[in-house]
Formats: sequence, structure tokens, C-alpha cells
Amino acid sequence: MTQDPALETLGLPPIDQIGFVVKDLDAWVRQFGPVFGPFTFMDGSVQGADFRGRSEDVRLKIAFGSSGDLEIELIQWQDGTSPHSEFIQSGREGLHHLRYRVTDADAWIAKLAAVGYSPYWYQRWNADTVFAYLENPDFPLYLELLQMPESGAGEPAN
Repeated sequence: MTQDPALETLGLPPIDQIGFVVKDLDAWVRQFGPVFGPFTFMDGSVQGADFRGRSEDVRLKIAFGSSGDLEIELIQWQDGTSPHSEFIQSGREGLHHLRYRVTDADAWIAKLAAVGYSPYWYQRWNADTVFAYLENPDFPLYLELLQMPESGAGEPAN
């Protein structure tokens, strides 16, 4: 997969997920089940994430498949405001983001700023778990950073 050459110099870990934003999750699961299935499903709704400087809620329906160690994420936007609603409302559907699992999301956000990436969706779930989507006007895909212990996200901070 072609990457932004500027990313190669930073020492990011390998891409561990490719995310697709889709209009009809069930149709995509039927179509790609033989390739990436079986899929598991979850409610991917997010409350109070910072999206373009505003606190926003979103309802998402998500399916996870895989190809070897690479996770395939299918996301259907249902309601609210997020990168997914913006993507679908602009008339797009399909490949959306590349995810990197990192140990310190905030440090990586600072490193990526040096090569033109800025966060536009961010949430600190608790002390150990953070996600962020970043964009660069010169690269057609978004990046997701996920900082989360192997044991899972844990309970949200209050």
C-alpha cells in the first residue's frame, strides 16, 4: 500500500487496521465476508469527542474482519457529527483511514504535525486510552492513532 513518504521517516509502527466508511454495513459485510470474514459487530457510538473544535456525539455501527494480522473495519454512520458523517455527507464511501497503534498518541500527534498532519477528531477515553484522527491536505487518506492497553479500553474517565 502506498503511504505518504513523509510518514516513512517518522518510525511509526506498522499499519494495523484499514478503515472503510460505508452507507450500508450489511451489504458490505455480505460482499466482503468471504474475503475478510467472519465479521464481529459492535456499537461504535462515541460521546463528547472533540471534532473540529466542538464536542460532538455520534452513533456508529461497526463490523471488524481481518486479513492475517491486518484488521478491516467497516463503519456505518447512523446519526450525529464525526469524520464518518462528514465523509458520507460529502458523497464519498469506501477507504477512509489507516490506523496505527501507538503507546503515546499525544506525542505522535506532535511528531505528525511536523509533516503536515493535524488532529480533527480526538478523545481521551481515560488515562490509558486515546484515539485521534488526523488529516493532511496533501494525502488522500486519514490517519487514526490508537493508544490502548492490550487488555482493552477500560472504563471511561469521569
